[in-house]
Amino acid sequence: MPVELYLAFVAATVVILVIPGPTVMLLISRGLSDGKRNVLPLVAGVALGDLTAISLSMLGLGALLAASATLFTAVKWIGAVYLVWLGVKMIREKGGVPAADPQAAKKARFAQAFCVTVLNPKTIMFFIAFLPQFVSHSHPVPPQLVLLGATFTLLGAVNSFLYATLAASAGSRLTRPGVVAAIRKTGGGVLIGAGVLTAAMRRAG
Repeated sequence: MPVELYLAFVAATVVILVIPGPTVMLLISRGLSDGKRNVLPLVAGVALGDLTAISLSMLGLGALLAASATLFTAVKWIGAVYLVWLGVKMIREKGGVPAADPQAAKKARFAQAFCVTVLNPKTIMFFIAFLPQFVSHSHPVPPQLVLLGATFTLLGAVNSFLYATLAASAGSRLTRPGVVAAIRKTGGGVLIGAGVLTAAMRRAG
C-alpha cells in the first residue's frame, strides 16, 4: 500500500488509542492497585482483544451489530455488566489475587483485559468503519487489511504497556495500606462508571 496512506493510518491510530476508554481505565486501575507484576498479562489481554475484534469485524460482525439493534443491545449490556462486576470486585478486594498463586493472578488479569477490550460493541463497529478508509483500491485489499490490523494491534499493545507501566510506577510509590485501599476503590468506581457509560451507548444511525 502507499507509504503516505499507511503513515496516515498510523497517525490516526495513535490519536485514537491515547483517548481513554474502558480498556485504558482498567489498565490504569490495575496498574495503580496491583503494581508492575500484572502489566504484561494486561497488555497481552488487550492485544488479543484488539486482534479478536479486528478479526470479527473483517468477518462481518461489525456490520451485523450496526444493522441489528437487538444484537447491539445484547453485546452492549454484556460488556456493561462485566465492567460493573469488575469494578465491584475490585472495590471489595483486600489484597488482589493472592501472591502465593502468581499464575492465577496472571491468568485473571489477562482474561479481564481481553474481555473488557472485546466486549465493547463499538470496538468491532469502529474497526469495520475505520480500517477501510485507509485501504488503497489500486492494490490487493486482503494484505492491506492484515497489515493495518497487525499495526493497530501492535500500537495498541505499546499504548497499553505505557499506560499500565506509568500507573504501576505511580502506584509503587504509594505503599500505605489506606492509600492502596483508596486507589483500589477509586479504580473500581472508575470501572463501574465505564460500565454505566457503556450501557448508555447508542447504536450509530
